[in-house]
Amino acid sequence: MNLFSQHRVKNIISYDGEVDYHGLIFSKVDSEQYFKNLFEEIPWKNDEAIIFGKHHITKRKVAWFGDKAYSYKYSGITKQAHLWTPNLLMLKQKVEELSSTTYNSCLLNLYHDGAEGMGWHSDAEKTLLDYGTIASISFGAERKFSFKHKATKQRVDILLENGSLLLMRGAIQKKWLHRLPPTKKVLSPRINLTFRTVII
Repeated sequence: MNLFSQHRVKNIISYDGEVDYHGLIFSKVDSEQYFKNLFEEIPWKNDEAIIFGKHHITKRKVAWFGDKAYSYKYSGITKQAHLWTPNLLMLKQKVEELSSTTYNSCLLNLYHDGAEGMGWHSDAEKTLLDYGTIASISFGAERKFSFKHKATKQRVDILLENGSLLLMRGAIQKKWLHRLPPTKKVLSPRINLTFRTVII
């Protein structure tokens, strides 16, 4: 029996959207190889954002890929998509099979250590498919990922493992915020890929 094709799916959110955690979908060896390939082949750049009129450059690095050279506005900055690499196409096919959804783009984040994270936000840009599914793959260091309901303030935390898949579905981006909290306990890097559908 293939352990990684027989994983259990767990919905960690009980209302106002779904967050399905598939757990490990890759072996440790495959996860380490994907991390190495992505770390070396992706044209990483420091992320930029306009916040309250000020231009910020983060230590965290990002890259964006898609079916075409889409333009994508994110945090006040317009980004241009690269075309898929062979490794990204293999990962895209894997998550499409598991989520029964197709995606036309992927945002990649490289966190060098636990000091780098993301604040509370929702992926609700106007260019994203309304109520669309976002598929998140994690490689490298295990990190806590948190959700907070916008109205009730309920918190839900989950540990994202190396080689795992998380799916965010339905009203989750409208009703909940999420973040990657910084931590001093993690000293190694993590790569996160979020496959999504952009409306052009």
